[in-house]
Amino acid sequence: MQAFKITPLRPIAALREQALAASPPEEVGAFTTSDLVELVTLDATIKLDVRYASENNFMGSRMYTEARAFLQRPAAEALVAAHQKLSEQGLGVIVYDGYRPWYVTKMFWEATPDSLRHFVAPPSSGSRHNRGCAIDLGLYNLQTGAVLPMPSGYDEFSDRAYADYAGGTAEERENRQILRTAMEAEGFSVYEYEWWHYDYKDWRDYRIQNKRFEEIDNG
Repeated sequence: MQAFKITPLRPIAALREQALAASPPEEVGAFTTSDLVELVTLDATIKLDVRYASENNFMGSRMYTEARAFLQRPAAEALVAAHQKLSEQGLGVIVYDGYRPWYVTKMFWEATPDSLRHFVAPPSSGSRHNRGCAIDLGLYNLQTGAVLPMPSGYDEFSDRAYADYAGGTAEERENRQILRTAMEAEGFSVYEYEWWHYDYKDWRDYRIQNKRFEEIDNG
């Protein structure tokens, strides 16, 4: 499916240069040691469509050098549990994004018009994606491989993306609810503006990170 796209406020190359030169906000306190794990190493039947490793995303540019998805281990294990329970209904999860380096969050913020910034996280506080405790996902049919329809496309900046949007078809709303029920049962909560975005319950325990995928030790 073709992604919704914005016109970035500044050229991508300039945004990237600025973001890579910046530093994440400093945080004080005791944090759990990061243990980012690659999702498909826990269950190879988790389907990946990492949009930011392609140009099929709201920025219209490749943000990641590799099409991979990571979460902190407790969140990853909870996602696998949801995925495996969904298999009883002939369904599985398709992952659009997991852990996201902070510099990419800064690029999103600087590129997005003020009127749409409730769809992106401010770099001053970081995204829960930066902590490795947020996941963007949908559902797919295990038998056919087809992605189930939802009330909006992924990363669509409109009210159709809201978690409680009352429009769309009955089938789309039912699919959205199946996903929400499965994720909430494993300790995730949905973001009110994005049906696809779920935060794991212990996200506050982890620091904001800025590692690129190729820098993550997954051994």
